[in-house]
Amino acid sequence: MTGKELKGKYYACIIAAGSMWGCIGIFIRHLGGYGFSSLALTALRAMGAALILTIYMLAKHREKLRIKLRDSWCFAGTGILSLTFFNICYFTTIRRTSLAVASVLLYTAPMFVMLLSLFLFHETMTWRKGAALLMAFAGCVLVTGIGRGDMSLSLSAVLTGLGAGLGYGLYSIFGIYGLRRYDSMTVTVYTFLFATIGTAWFVDYGLLVEVVAAHPLVAVELLAFGFFTNVLPYLLYTKGLSGMEAGKASITASVEPVVASLVGIFCFGESVRISVIAGVLMVLGALVVLNVKSEKVEI
Repeated sequence: MTGKELKGKYYACIIAAGSMWGCIGIFIRHLGGYGFSSLALTALRAMGAALILTIYMLAKHREKLRIKLRDSWCFAGTGILSLTFFNICYFTTIRRTSLAVASVLLYTAPMFVMLLSLFLFHETMTWRKGAALLMAFAGCVLVTGIGRGDMSLSLSAVLTGLGAGLGYGLYSIFGIYGLRRYDSMTVTVYTFLFATIGTAWFVDYGLLVEVVAAHPLVAVELLAFGFFTNVLPYLLYTKGLSGMEAGKASITASVEPVVASLVGIFCFGESVRISVIAGVLMVLGALVVLNVKSEKVEI
């Protein structure tokens, strides 16, 4: 495989991951109807993913489950400081303001990743990265529909929203450190194990037992939720992260709100707005700018 083909493979992994995250709403809308809170669904999603991946790796790749205790900080970073922290901040922001504002603040993540990568990994800041970053963020603003209707915005909402963006971006940062020592599957499974520790207290286990007893297929839905919105996308994102800069990976994953909007339109009959179309084009334009050949591909 040539360097160009390999680079394309990594980008495809990130885009596929972002697209799968964009489909989370399909599960959230249905499972939320059983009375589970958003944070409880976050926890159940992590638990399902941890269960599926752990069983698979015990059966097929047991050697990849071996880690050194001194490296556990990487996985505490991806699982607790990233997944757990950003979800708490994100849903807190939604309660304090609106979904649109919370979503836009969440997508400050690439900015945090870019800044941290400059200092930690000595990644270079180019005009293409800067332009792609601004285009992707502007696209997210348009897609989420911020600015329509009355919205309240307090300092606490801004702070928790930025906290969500920082937490979301920290997966790329801690993930890079983990990938220096371990396979992408190892990083992913321990991320979910630590995320389970961090989120387990969000679940009303009495409600869970009651719902599953009354509707046994809910257990299958929860496992599918964990598999299609956690296991597959995080495996793909981590694989993509192993072959590209953290900043570029984070910008590329901005396809998530685009896919989420398209899911809303085609699956739930949400209205098509000019701002959504413009936002989609802005995010796609950012990916084009980011991938225009300007540097030699390293093999």
